[in-house]
Amino acid sequence: MSDEITLDTMGRPHKRGCIRRFAALRAVLAADLFRYDGRTDARNFIRHYVFTPGYKYTVLMRTAGWLSLKPFKAFGLHPLFKLLLLRARYKYGFAIPEYMVVGPGLFINRFGGVYMNGDAVIGCNANITHGTMLGQANRGRQMGSPIVGDRVFIGAGAKIVGRIVVGNDSSIGSNAVVTKDVPDGGVVGGVPAKLLSMGGSEGYINRQVPAELMRRCAGAFVGPVPDSFA
Repeated sequence: MSDEITLDTMGRPHKRGCIRRFAALRAVLAADLFRYDGRTDARNFIRHYVFTPGYKYTVLMRTAGWLSLKPFKAFGLHPLFKLLLLRARYKYGFAIPEYMVVGPGLFINRFGGVYMNGDAVIGCNANITHGTMLGQANRGRQMGSPIVGDRVFIGAGAKIVGRIVVGNDSSIGSNAVVTKDVPDGGVVGGVPAKLLSMGGSEGYINRQVPAELMRRCAGAFVGPVPDSFA
């Protein structure tokens, strides 16, 4: 991914996290659905879309991003899904832009107070909990937005601000304020967050997306994206 960051480019909508093709959209949504109870059939899709706020928002978010790439904005479907996405944002308290790079297998536990800057990146099989934020820093060495790796658990109320790299298999404690990079497998907590152990996220990231389904998601995003789901 490009390291070039300026105040002029930060915060502008982009297409990096939008999904190219309908088949890829189906695969990524199936990967997200698998994280909730390990099944990807149509009945389960309907059930979680209706009753699970996190999955419903994910469906609207990814579909709105896919439609934004279509000619003439899909003849009115894109504005409709954008409106549905905004409605879900205010209803459930999620603010995750449809163009943000979010890898397959996103699991949002509970709802309320979830804010993600559009320039942030989240890897595969991530767990997001209520009250979490991936925020932008406008100055200093860490100017920019966070890059979160694969199989990361972010606890309730955690805040990650700036160009922070959160390594694979790491865990962010509840109400932590992360201002420094987190190593692979690290567990951090506190204000400001400090490394507590190298116990990682094992036991917190269950029902990971099967390799075959993950392969179907390869090349889904406009990118550039992390190698783990390129």
